[in-house]
Amino acid sequence: MPALDPGRTALVLVDLMERIVALPLAPRPGTDVLAAATRLADTFRAAGAPVVHIRVDRPNVDTQPPGSDLVPGLVRDGEPVVVKRTIGAFHDTGLHELLSGLGATTLVLGGIATNLGVESTARAACDLGYDLVFAEDAMSALTADEHRASVDLDFPRLGTVAPVSAITLDGPE
Repeated sequence: MPALDPGRTALVLVDLMERIVALPLAPRPGTDVLAAATRLADTFRAAGAPVVHIRVDRPNVDTQPPGSDLVPGLVRDGEPVVVKRTIGAFHDTGLHELLSGLGATTLVLGGIATNLGVESTARAACDLGYDLVFAEDAMSALTADEHRASVDLDFPRLGTVAPVSAITLDGPE
């Protein structure tokens, strides 16, 4: 996979919240997803490329359940956090405007769950004309079959699937 342009590429990490990372996931546990996503975020930061975090708030409740914050230490100063209230991250959140303002035309996606938040966000991103790269080992689902259906059947139709180790960026602008 060729190196991505850090001036036109953003990393979008979906729902890496304490309570979601702690779920029983497959094909890999949330701690492994978090470790891979953190390595990828560090790669983006080193290249001067934006890292955008997505988290979900349950609608129509007075308080969010315990563990609804992003995993401590994941977000660095100045990195945007977008709050969604639906499965996908684009609906009524300002994410598209944020990414456009950052100059992003390519998105690298990771997070939990592969077939829900990540895939829904990817489908909307594709509809909006973004080029997509899926960090396969920086995501997981409730079952291995759900993860594999997205990674093997759906994502290749929307973009490029690659391991974190293959996703590189050119140096800082």
